[in-house]
Amino acid sequence: MGILSSFQNIFKIPELKSRILFTLALLAVYRIGAHIPTPGINGEELSKFLAEKGGALMGFFDMFSGGALSRVTIFALGIMPYISASIILQLLTVVIPAIGKLAKEGEAGRKKIVRYTRYGTVIISAIQSFGIAAGLEGMAGGAFVQNPGWSFRLLTMITLTSGTVFLMWLGEQITERGIGNGISLIIFAGIVARFPNAVISTIRLTQARELSILFIIVLIVMMVAVVGAIIYMERGQRKIPVQYAKRVVGRKVYGGQSTHLPLKVNTAGVIPPIFASSIIMFPATVAGFIAIPWVQAIARQLSPGTVLYTTLYVGMIFFFAYFYTAIIFNPVDIADNLKKYGGYIPGIRPGQKTSEYIYRVLSRLTFVGGLYLAIVCIIPEILIGRFNLPFYFGGTSLLITVGVALDTVSQIETHLITRSYEGFLKKGRIRGRRG
Repeated sequence: MGILSSFQNIFKIPELKSRILFTLALLAVYRIGAHIPTPGINGEELSKFLAEKGGALMGFFDMFSGGALSRVTIFALGIMPYISASIILQLLTVVIPAIGKLAKEGEAGRKKIVRYTRYGTVIISAIQSFGIAAGLEGMAGGAFVQNPGWSFRLLTMITLTSGTVFLMWLGEQITERGIGNGISLIIFAGIVARFPNAVISTIRLTQARELSILFIIVLIVMMVAVVGAIIYMERGQRKIPVQYAKRVVGRKVYGGQSTHLPLKVNTAGVIPPIFASSIIMFPATVAGFIAIPWVQAIARQLSPGTVLYTTLYVGMIFFFAYFYTAIIFNPVDIADNLKKYGGYIPGIRPGQKTSEYIYRVLSRLTFVGGLYLAIVCIIPEILIGRFNLPFYFGGTSLLITVGVALDTVSQIETHLITRSYEGFLKKGRIRGRRG
C-alpha cells in the first residue's frame, strides 16, 4: 500500500504530473517514428534478410534502436551517433587541452561542449547513413533498393541523419522539461519495446519443445537474481572520509566539518560492455556475409558462448572499465581541490600522497566493477549462444534498463520528498546510479 500511495501522490503534484505526461508523450512520438519507413527501401524483405545474415552485431545495435535498424526506418541509426560523439568529446578533453579547459569553465563551457557534440552527431550520422545507403545498394544485388543511384544515397543520408537529430532534440526536451535523462530513456524505451517479442519467441521455443518449462523457470529466477545484483552494485559506493580544517576569518570560524568522498564501484557504467561487444562482434558480422569456409569458421569462433569470444569479451570489459574510469575521474584534480579548500583524508598527507591513495582505492574498486560487469554480461551471453534465446535477455540490456529505471525513480522520489510527500520507501531513499 505504501508504494501504491506513493504513485498516487505523483498525480497530486501538478508539475511532476505534467513532467511525466510530457515524457510519456515524447517517448510515444519516438516509438511511432520507429515504424515510419525510409523512402525507397523494401523494409520487410530487408528485415528478413538481416535477421538471417545480420548475426550478433545486428541484434546488438538493433536492440538500441528499438528494432528500427533492421527495418531501416527513419530512426534506424537511433541515438547511438550522439552517444559516440559524446564519448569522443570526453576523450578529446584529455587529449586536447583547449577542450579540457572548456570542461572546467562551468555552464558556459558545458554549452560549448554540447554544441560540439551536436555537430559531431550530425557528422557521424551523415557518414553512417551514407554507408548504410551504399551497403544496401550492394546487398543481394540491390534487391532491397527501388531506385539505386546518388539520389537514393543522398535521400537516405538526409532522412536518417534528420531522424537522429530529431531524436537528439527529443532527448534534450525530455531532460529539460520531462523527468529523467532523455537520451537514456530513449534507449530504455527501445529495449523495453522489444521485450514482448522476446517473450513471445521464448514461448514459441517452449511450445516447439526446444526449451523445457524447468529451464524457463530457472531463466526467470536467474533474471530476477541478476536484476537484484545490478541494483546492489550500481548503488554501491566506497566512502572515503574527508576532514576540513578550521579557518578563522575575523571573528568567525569556518570549516571543521567532516564529510566523505563517494567513489562508485562501477564508475564506467555500461560503456565497457557496449564497446567490448561492438569491437568483437564486428569481424564476426562481416564474416557472416563472406561465403568462404575459413572465414565462416572464424565467425563461429567469435560468436557468443565460445571460449575465444568469452575470453576476449572479459578482457575488453576490464580494459574499457579502467580506461573510461581514468578519463572521467582524475585523482590528481580531486587531491588538488581538497588541498585548495583545506580538506584532507585522515592519516594521508595532502597533495601527491592523497592522489596516490585515491588512485589505489579507485583501482581496486574498478577491478570489482569490471568483474561485476563481466559476470552479469557473460552468463546471459552463454545462454544466448547455447540455447538460442532472444538477444534482449542479454546482460547489457538488463544493465541499461535497470540503471535507467533507478535514475528515473530516484528523480521522481526527489520531487515527492521536496514537496513533503513520502517516497517509495518509508526508511531510506532510492538512489540512482549517481545517487
